[in-house]
Amino acid sequence: MARTFGVLGLTSFGGPVAHLGYFRSAVVQRRRWLSDRAYGDLVALAQFLPGPASSQVGLALGLLRAGPLGALVAFAVFTLPSALVLFFLAVGVGRVDGPVGRALIAGLGIGAVAVVAYAVTGLARSLAPDAIRASVVVGAVVLTLALPGAVGQLAAIAFGALAGLAFSRPAAEEHEPLRFPVRRGVGLACLAVFATLLVGLPIVSRVTGSDVVALIDVFYRAGALVLGGGHVVLPLLHTGLVEPGYMSDDTFLTGYGLAQAVPGPLFTVASYLGAVTDLGPGGALGSLLATLAIFAPGFLLLVGVAPFWNVVGSHIGVRAAMRGANAAVVGLLVTALFDLAATTDVVSPGPFCLALICFVLLTAWRAPAWAVVGIAALGGLVLRLT
Repeated sequence: MARTFGVLGLTSFGGPVAHLGYFRSAVVQRRRWLSDRAYGDLVALAQFLPGPASSQVGLALGLLRAGPLGALVAFAVFTLPSALVLFFLAVGVGRVDGPVGRALIAGLGIGAVAVVAYAVTGLARSLAPDAIRASVVVGAVVLTLALPGAVGQLAAIAFGALAGLAFSRPAAEEHEPLRFPVRRGVGLACLAVFATLLVGLPIVSRVTGSDVVALIDVFYRAGALVLGGGHVVLPLLHTGLVEPGYMSDDTFLTGYGLAQAVPGPLFTVASYLGAVTDLGPGGALGSLLATLAIFAPGFLLLVGVAPFWNVVGSHIGVRAAMRGANAAVVGLLVTALFDLAATTDVVSPGPFCLALICFVLLTAWRAPAWAVVGIAALGGLVLRLT
């Protein structure tokens, strides 16, 4: 388990959708740990739950193959490389000042626009391929723009689930059971811990005034509410960190851009943001707390739902709601793209051309995201000099 996921943690560039392809190649095609249909159901479970989809799939594969210890090993070795790199980048990049540093940061922000645009187009093709789900995307965009913050995002996901349940029922298909080694009592305990932290952390933060609790709350809530993977966490973290003034837009976009340039899960952007934010202890402790907090809710939900998924996941109504909610995720990304474009002034001729170059490199030339982000950073420097 350590060897398999350690290699994936060092080489899995390209974001959560690409990670799922790497996982399938490693554990279904080469090692034959499970069938394609079982793997598909595992991915469906991760898409159904909030949290980092690729990391949840990795944890579940470890759980199925080698029990709880295997799950912890799979998560640790897949996540640690990118988390450590982003922490050390936070320590170094946070001290960069002057025109060169600002130009590189501006380029990273423009690269982030291209990466999010690429994610929107890819997810739209797979998650909103018909008229009903395309309409759900539009409705989700309207809701998130009309109701800013977490309220609009939750309303969009709820709208998508209801629309899917009413208008987008999938055809009945064979369901292959996934036998997780988790007892129902353990599952219920994990769900209880998840709900207690989600409700209790904001209350404790407000009552105690503790910055540490507030930091954990921001990242835990982002991990608990995001549906669809790493890119979708962007607006949630922006709401919790930038809008209250705990960090600047430039710092936030730098972290997001750097997260594209390293392998492993995009959620490790928390390792960067937790180190540089003015909320909480910052540094190594802030990085560690933010990283654990953003991953915790998705893993609690996965272990909590696992014992019951064989029954729930085969229900046509649940699959229909998943289809609608996944379409709403595309709407959240469209809104994130709108916010990014406004923040980075990408409508200016120079930044627009750089973003377009990055987008074509991703889509037509199939360049890896880490290379495109590096090109964007250099492009920012060129724009500064011209």
